[in-house]
Amino acid sequence: MGTMNRPGVAQWLGYVVGRTLPPEQIDWVRNDLTGPHAAVRHILRNELVFSPFFVAALFLPGPWVLRLATLALGAILGTFYTVAYMKPQREGRLRAHGLPSDLMTSHERSRHDAERRSFEHEYRTVS
Repeated sequence: MGTMNRPGVAQWLGYVVGRTLPPEQIDWVRNDLTGPHAAVRHILRNELVFSPFFVAALFLPGPWVLRLATLALGAILGTFYTVAYMKPQREGRLRAHGLPSDLMTSHERSRHDAERRSFEHEYRTVS
């Protein structure tokens, strides 16, 4: 992988809401979606999309405890759905940028390699 060309603020905000980045930033996209801490970046990126709703919850009528409870419920539900649909969203972003949708994150790759070694050790060794 060569040097990564990072997107500007406007490009990144477009990327957050689903726009594709130019081809010269493909290495950055690959790292963002499959590199170390990709899951954390995905969750934070999606929470940013939900943030206007979180702010709106603070302006609802009623006592502050109700407003904060509404905000907490929204954050919990937003995080739940973000995590639940992480893999399909990652695959869609990879496809949109012209990358194979089956690229694994570094964690998935290491787990897959460990499972493969375990399988080969158990089933392919001559007894």
